[in-house]
Amino acid sequence: MEIPLEADEVLSRIKKLQSDGSSISKKQVKQSDPELMRSALFFFPSWSMH
Repeated sequence: MEIPLEADEVLSRIKKLQSDGSSISKKQVKQSDPELMRSALFFFPSWSMH
């Protein structure tokens, strides 16, 4: 399985979504940015997006 993003980039992109006021719910991120979701779950499998 190829992981498109590094862990630090995953964190940066999630923080940017949150600071921009975008939803960081698992469902929304999966729909809007599947690459980010795939990488986030690889690096942070126990991380719960609320």
